[in-house]
Amino acid sequence: MTTITISGLPGTGKTTVAKLLEQRLGLRYVYSGEIFRRLAEQHQMSLEEFGKYCESHRNIDEELDRHQLGILKEGNVILEGRLSGWLAFQNHIPAVKVLLHADIQIRASRIVKREQGDIEKRKKEILKREKSEATRYKKYYGIDVSDTSIYDVIIDAGDKTPEQIMEIILRYVG
Repeated sequence: MTTITISGLPGTGKTTVAKLLEQRLGLRYVYSGEIFRRLAEQHQMSLEEFGKYCESHRNIDEELDRHQLGILKEGNVILEGRLSGWLAFQNHIPAVKVLLHADIQIRASRIVKREQGDIEKRKKEILKREKSEATRYKKYYGIDVSDTSIYDVIIDAGDKTPEQIMEIILRYVG
């Protein structure tokens, strides 16, 4: 049974790499960020506003966690999510836990390329969102998102193509 978690900050290429792995391995791919985005839309809030809202409404994070945990327990999946690696780790679920990282300038330019907008404005939005998430994760779970010790594979995605990243991950999958 193969389970892969892919975590990382916005703009690191998580989705692109996860989709490549899905095609290569034939595993189901689940993107937890999509659920979060849909909830933000339902609340008629931007991601930034919704993130702030979640800081005082823990039930939303708990709902997302239950959903992700169920998926992880089923196995044979690629689960992309900010805390997917931590969920696997804390619940002793066997998985190859991947963390992608890249410089803020690179991440912001990727997001602007995908979603349009001003790069400086995007950088501010990204950093604000990351701070909000870090606050929630520390407050609700005691997780310090800067602690990367739980990951099996940590990749600088700033200087690699998605295909190169996929090949690195495949070496760990076996």
